Amino acid sequence: MASGKFFKELFGRSWVEPLQQHIEKSHSCATELFTFFQAVFRDDWEQAAATQKKIVQLENEADDFEAQIRLQMPKSLFLPVPRTDLIDLLATQDKIANRAKDIAGLMLGRKMGIPEQLQEPVYKYLEHAIMASEQAVSAINELDELVETAFGGREITLIEEMITKLNSLEHETDDIEIQVRAHLFAIESELPPVDVMFLYKIIEWIGDLADQAKKVGSRLQLLLAR
Repeated sequence: MASGKFFKELFGRSWVEPLQQHIEKSHSCATELFTFFQAVFRDDWEQAAATQKKIVQLENEADDFEAQIRLQMPKSLFLPVPRTDLIDLLATQDKIANRAKDIAGLMLGRKMGIPEQLQEPVYKYLEHAIMASEQAVSAINELDELVETAFGGREITLIEEMITKLNSLEHETDDIEIQVRAHLFAIESELPPVDVMFLYKIIEWIGDLADQAKKVGSRLQLLLAR
């Protein structure tokens, strides 16, 4: 966990950099799901447990980071955007990490395997959700350039284009979710009803990764509008 002095120095240089570091940490939780799902597909629960532990650690670090940013974020008028908007953006970023932890925790706790017929479509679905998260990181990482241009010029157009791409990725993820649900519906009579219920929950939560990434873009768009 970073010290208060570090955050004070960081905010002294830029209010943007802490937000960028936080979303990188949140996104890293999501990317660990690749390793986690690969282990689940192999029924390698030892590897799955190790990866879940890493996701929890990263999520805890993201929470600590969020708490420090909230404490150290200037309360004065020196911020170029409303402080409440930045806090809302930070909270939305954090939900990416939270949802990744939820997915790994539920699957490990129940030792939830994925039926072989579902593995390829589920992994494709996960890839698209994490692509949306990655696009949110890219958009936030452009903020410092935007500040340097006083929220104008070509940089604002670039970020708007990135947000449009982010929205497109989230819509594509929604379309894939429909396909994955259809695959599960086709085989659900062969599975224990409780397993089916939790599989639908995991499908919903993977989609939520992309949804939270889209909301990061929406929060960023709100900052641009102000």
